[in-house]
Amino acid sequence: MKTNPPSVVTLGLIQMSCAGNPALNFKKAIQRIGEAARKGAQIVCLQELFRSQYFCQSEDHANFRLAEPVPGPSTEALGRVARRHRVVVIAPLFEKRAHGLYHNTVAVIDADGRCLGKYRKMHIPDDPLYYEKFYFTPGDLGFRTWLTRYAKIGVLICWDQWFPEGARLTALQGAEILFYPTAIGWHPKEKAAHGGAQHDAWETIQRSHAIANGCYVAAVNRVGRERPVGGDGIEFFGQSFVADSFGRVLARASPDHEQILIVRIDLAKVDETRTHWPFLRDRRIDAYDDLTRRCVDGKNDGKWVDTFSVPRKLMNPTFLILH
Repeated sequence: MKTNPPSVVTLGLIQMSCAGNPALNFKKAIQRIGEAARKGAQIVCLQELFRSQYFCQSEDHANFRLAEPVPGPSTEALGRVARRHRVVVIAPLFEKRAHGLYHNTVAVIDADGRCLGKYRKMHIPDDPLYYEKFYFTPGDLGFRTWLTRYAKIGVLICWDQWFPEGARLTALQGAEILFYPTAIGWHPKEKAAHGGAQHDAWETIQRSHAIANGCYVAAVNRVGRERPVGGDGIEFFGQSFVADSFGRVLARASPDHEQILIVRIDLAKVDETRTHWPFLRDRRIDAYDDLTRRCVDGKNDGKWVDTFSVPRKLMNPTFLILH
């Protein structure tokens, strides 16, 4: 019987549509995890806030009733599923930490059913139909990795996708795979004019994280249109994907159907890529202090320049270089 090299791992990305009933969504997710395991998946990732429809389309205090402790009932149930199928489960949940304190959280459950820990979403958006600042406190656990049975993984969540700092800090802890459970889609009225560019940007930025950090990236999106408060709602664009350390898309799911995306990856390629493209070696960590600033206002060649008082002609780049 032919066996895979120990460095080969099979991922299962669960791209689902969600109904208004959390219990039905949870039941579907458990069924999909089993299906993924039977197809060979060893690490299974669910989409952001998979137990419910994407409720952040409105600011409604009633939605806080969807939250639960993490660890809690969902992680206990998913732990049993993980142990039964011998799979790692990445489970994005709405966490109630304390009265009035909530997080957008991922629990990482190892293949023996143990909850290894959790990551709380660090970057919280506030856009039309994405009113997450109303619900979620920014994460305070930092960027994290876990050594699971099959790979060392890092998990970030949706809006985190747009920030290279999060990907870098997770990769620097040794993550071989960055998982991004997601809930992103189009405003239907904008789709014709901007839909293609929006999707391309979403995929491109994550592929760039794979290249810059020499690792695999797995993005798991939901699919279908959800209108929990009426109106046009959001049309989630699916297209979950896995990219390798060169940014190549190894597999991509449907834009409009549920799908279990099964993708085999070779973790030996991470070491190979990082050796031949040593971006981590050549980082100038002595020169990056300003990354901790909100904005580098008017700074030039290490000296502060008051751009409002300098005559416009003196702001010519040639003048600044020569003088």
